[in-house]
Amino acid sequence: MTDSSLTIIRGRRVLATEAAAVAALEHRLDASFDRACALVLACTGKVVVTGMGKSGHIGSKIAATLASTGTPAFFLHPGEAIHGDIGMITAADVVLALSNSGETDELLTILPVIKRMGVPLIALTGKNGSTLARHASVTLDVSVAVEACPLNLAPTASTTATLAMGDALAIAVLEARGFTEEDFARSHPGGSLGRRLLLHVEDVMRKGDDLPRVGPDTLLSAGLLEMSRKGLGMTTVVDAADRVVGIFTDGDLRRMLDRQVDIHTTRMESVMNARCKVAEPRMLAAEAVHLMETHRITSLPVVHAADDRRLVGALNVHDLLRAGVM
Repeated sequence: MTDSSLTIIRGRRVLATEAAAVAALEHRLDASFDRACALVLACTGKVVVTGMGKSGHIGSKIAATLASTGTPAFFLHPGEAIHGDIGMITAADVVLALSNSGETDELLTILPVIKRMGVPLIALTGKNGSTLARHASVTLDVSVAVEACPLNLAPTASTTATLAMGDALAIAVLEARGFTEEDFARSHPGGSLGRRLLLHVEDVMRKGDDLPRVGPDTLLSAGLLEMSRKGLGMTTVVDAADRVVGIFTDGDLRRMLDRQVDIHTTRMESVMNARCKVAEPRMLAAEAVHLMETHRITSLPVVHAADDRRLVGALNVHDLLRAGVM
């Protein structure tokens, strides 16, 4: 057997060990898990996640997951806590403490302070009879049969199980809160989901002097000049009250040329698309994308309202691409 074959076998063994550790958690979710979720839901302050070493790294991720899914949370390093940072915990908070052994010195040092404050303590530990478990309001069992490390020493399966339990807690609470996709987007305004759900047409549309517009009586030649000047690949056609009565696009131009239309005598009203699709300013940019994809178009006039087609803006597919919506 080659060395490369051995590494593949070892890698698969690690994945199988960690998958089994996570699968074993499913049957441990009982009334204790329900009480832990209830404590988090009832918290009027923040969930303070704490843990040392590898548990601390996992705790940082759990705190970030909670914070991004509607539960205010932060990570508190227990080593810093015993040197003053424990003042960051308030009576309105809930503490979520991680320790596989349940005997981490730095955590045990701050336990009396947490108890004196009357702050609920949720323990994620692999030892139900440990000091941490005995002092906790609720204990969630994240013990594993064996670590993935062949020496059974390096935290591997145990940290994976703890992370999975933290995710289970965060997502169960998310669903109990009725946390929506829009709520998630508000927590991620810089991400692609945030752009898709929070960005409106008015945030990306062209307006003012950048708007291409001509009247119905305008000659096609002048309409083409307006399209060229404004660079949107189209021009709107508006009446005397600035209401959109049609649109003329690059695609319409190609069709007109096939018909050998005289651009110097033809007026816009005879070549425009009077049944054009329009967007509204407060429409989500993602809805505008869907509208374009459904009707296979690349630009949209933006009107004040569906029943008041006064022109207020325009956008094309490139505007949406630049905004990161597509």
